[in-house]
Amino acid sequence: MENNDTCLLAGDIGGTHTRLQLYTAGSRGPLEYAGETYASREAGALEEMIADLLEHHPVTVNAACFGIAGRVAEGAARLTNLDWGVSEDNLRRRFQWPRIQLINDLAATALAVPWLDAQELFALHEAPGDQTGTMAVVAPGTGLGQALLVRHNGRFLALASEGGHADFAPTDVTQTELWGYLHQRYGHVSVERVLSGEGLVNIYEWMALGRTTGTASPVDHAVEILKAADPAQTITQYALEATDDLCREALLLFCRILGAVAGNLALTGLATGGVYLGGGIPPKILPMLERSDFVQSFCAKGRFSDLLAAIPVWVIRNDRAALMGAARQAFELLNLEGDGHDNSNTR
Repeated sequence: MENNDTCLLAGDIGGTHTRLQLYTAGSRGPLEYAGETYASREAGALEEMIADLLEHHPVTVNAACFGIAGRVAEGAARLTNLDWGVSEDNLRRRFQWPRIQLINDLAATALAVPWLDAQELFALHEAPGDQTGTMAVVAPGTGLGQALLVRHNGRFLALASEGGHADFAPTDVTQTELWGYLHQRYGHVSVERVLSGEGLVNIYEWMALGRTTGTASPVDHAVEILKAADPAQTITQYALEATDDLCREALLLFCRILGAVAGNLALTGLATGGVYLGGGIPPKILPMLERSDFVQSFCAKGRFSDLLAAIPVWVIRNDRAALMGAARQAFELLNLEGDGHDNSNTR
């Protein structure tokens, strides 16, 4: 990096891993320079990881943006799965940065969508869509994130949400029975209770141990799967390898529910520009998504089925999308303060 280069710092801050990446500000966007990945739980605060990064890569940061796995309010956030928080004021005081912003991690993922190349996307449902329309992101992983991306004054504006904690709405008898099982356990049954790593485990556990009809599974075998180090990964592996009928049935139901939820968000945000499946799970289950009832469930919206049929659905295959989006936002912080960079933030 040259001494006169403008430097950006972007981060994807999750409950398990934190990715920090330095960029130079090119004429049309951020260009990767150097980065590190940290185990989030091994640090007492984000500041510790940033200090380590800058010790190994000493630069002057002109703008920084971090995507946070949690709700951001008034420049501060507390991660859902960590016991420490993050604040713009604390970061500004510690590092003396002139421009700093925290955004929700799904908002960061949404901001990356217009900049993803064709090889970073997989077309799950090909449809004409509207290239000027609103876009939506649904991301099942450790939790379930949802966001919208709209165009505003020549720029892209990401609208974060906590839609993953909205009510799970069953669409058939099977899903109603699943809801009843989870209602007895949790009281409120959010969408995240079924569309996440933990959600897949919940579906399998109900199928194996909680319901009275359907595919049978030996109790000892089911308990072994549920006690695995990563039961969601085990269920997924058995399902994709077609070595366990109940695991396959659980993952197919997961895909069907995901289709309905993605269709709901498309209706809510009128996302005619397309729906993008992010998060850690969709890229890993692509074969099952293709052969499942995802698309039928996505389009099954009664009088508005034709509208949904015209909306394309892609799977995001780049696991650094949230980091890319945070970098784009850091680049925009320079533009908004008139630093002379190209601010035509369109694809």
